[in-house]
Amino acid sequence: MRLVSTHRAAAVAAVTAAIATAALVAQPAGVAPLMAHVTSDSAAAAAAVERFHRALGAGDSAAALALLAEDAVVLESGEVESREEYRAHHLPADIAFAAVVKGTRSPLAVAVRGDVAWITSTSTATGTFRGRAVSSAGAELMVLTRAAEGWRISAIHWSSHARRPAEPTAP
Repeated sequence: MRLVSTHRAAAVAAVTAAIATAALVAQPAGVAPLMAHVTSDSAAAAAAVERFHRALGAGDSAAALALLAEDAVVLESGEVESREEYRAHHLPADIAFAAVVKGTRSPLAVAVRGDVAWITSTSTATGTFRGRAVSSAGAELMVLTRAAEGWRISAIHWSSHARRPAEPTAP
């Protein structure tokens, strides 16, 4: 059990470092990120993230799990889950959510450093899930590592909040 806790602490530290690095290279809206060069590495890493989202939308848990590294961690809803914990707990709900709630995602911002890539995006979601109205804005960070079989997702961090209703405009 201690090994799992140490592994999780290291994974959280890696995600935190990726977030801090991404913040350092952030650019104003409409300006391409400094490190988002269109290269085969960044395109391949982005494609892995896109395949993961398509698998969730298609209800294909096997395809989604195949894109997660064996030691992957998922940070969601204030929890840190291992790949197996995610498979057992949040993955079925994420697939169900993707099936019924309409979402849009911003273009991906990709950074690659050797065999590590981090990809950020934002999103909105609108619909009804399990009898509750959904209108949220979210942010996503995925940290990927290059493996023999291609890019694999080593860490996912999702955060979201309810979107406020639009302010009425004065006549």
